[in-house]
Amino acid sequence: MSALDPEVRAVSALQRTVIDAEDRWKLGNLAELRGYWDLLRFLTWRHVRVRYAQSALGIGWAVVQPLASVLVFTLVFGKMAGVSSDGSPYALFAFVAILPWNYFSGAVTDGAASLVTQAALVRKIYFPRIILPVSVILAKLVDFVIGAFLLMLVLFWKGYAPSAEVWCLPLLVLLMIITSAGLAVWLTALAVQYRDVNHASGFMVQLLMYAAPVVYPTTLVPEGLRLLYALNPLVGIIEGFRAVLLGVGGVPWGYLAVGTVSAVTLFVTGTLYFHRREHLFSDVA
Repeated sequence: MSALDPEVRAVSALQRTVIDAEDRWKLGNLAELRGYWDLLRFLTWRHVRVRYAQSALGIGWAVVQPLASVLVFTLVFGKMAGVSSDGSPYALFAFVAILPWNYFSGAVTDGAASLVTQAALVRKIYFPRIILPVSVILAKLVDFVIGAFLLMLVLFWKGYAPSAEVWCLPLLVLLMIITSAGLAVWLTALAVQYRDVNHASGFMVQLLMYAAPVVYPTTLVPEGLRLLYALNPLVGIIEGFRAVLLGVGGVPWGYLAVGTVSAVTLFVTGTLYFHRREHLFSDVA
């Protein structure tokens, strides 16, 4: 035994690797996502290029779309229906709301279809699949930034200056991204197995517009129902944008607190479910 002692000690000193089933109820490996940063950047830029490729207006569509929506909403809801705008010009009232709404609707609709449209890529190589909806969500920020720049020019032209709570804007944008990512990730995971989700997501997003104060102010909602209404994170986001940019009331911290809880819950549960189903995507995509 004495001759074997050095060998036994050497074997005991070796690092042991235990192969076990992966815990799929977790948020995923963030270190692994950092390792695929170049792929995420490439896919994000590709979404931006493909969106405006072979288009006469090109990136000008990021300007035309919000302006067209503002025109239609102003004529239909502001002039014909006489919807209140809390003392602000209805065109500006609608423009400020359309900015985060367009981002949300585009990110959710295109993000939900990202795995299905990229099925060939999913079947060929391995990478964290959540990169696909995340790249769509990041790409949509290009349109948002262009629209925000246009809105700032219009507000400056009309003599509006941001309120003292302008420092809240980054927080509102972050909450907007988290909300969009949470719903997009949920729908993406569901759309791979249930293709009806792709057909229903656009219709569902259109309905959600009327569950948010895009074309009407929150003051039209009965006071006793407003906190329940604020479970939709877009309520606090849109009203927050109006408070900061138009000076309509104060920043709705109560709505934002309720909406933040909803948005974070949506994001965490969506990411958990996505990771739980990720091992099946290459088989059913």
